[in-house]
Amino acid sequence: MATKYESRIGKVPHAQEKIYGFLADFRNFDRLIPEDRIDNWEAGENYCSFSIQGVGNVGLKMVEKRANDLLKFTGDSSANVGFTLWIQIKEATPADSRVKVTLEAELNPMIRVVAAQPLKQFLEILVGYIEKFDFDAGVLRDA
Repeated sequence: MATKYESRIGKVPHAQEKIYGFLADFRNFDRLIPEDRIDNWEAGENYCSFSIQGVGNVGLKMVEKRANDLLKFTGDSSANVGFTLWIQIKEATPADSRVKVTLEAELNPMIRVVAAQPLKQFLEILVGYIEKFDFDAGVLRDA
C-alpha cells in the first residue's frame, strides 16, 4: 500500500522558471545537499547516486519533467523500497514562487510506523533548503 507524505508549502523569492531550471538537472543538487549528510555523490542530468550513513546506497532517476512546474523522481533498482518523489513549483509573482515536495512510498505497516517521522523531516529539510537557496548566485544562503 502506498503512503503519501507532503512537505509544507515553501516560499522561494525567485521566478518559477529559474527554480525549475536548476532543479531539473541532478548535477546541481550537490549544492543543495549538506556535505555532512551524504557521501559518494555522482550525478548526470537525469540520474544521481549517493550513500547515506546507516541507509546505504541510493539512486534516483528523473521520470517526468513538466516545464517549469513539476519534477518527478523515482528510486533506481538499488532502492529497497518503491517510491516516487515530486517537486511542484507554482509562481505567485515573477520573483516569488511556492514549492511543495511530496513522497509516495510502498511501505509495509511496520516500516511505515518507524519511517513516518524521518520521511516527514526529510521533506521539510529539502523544502527548507530550496527556500534558502539563492538561485541567482547558485549558493545556499545562511538565513
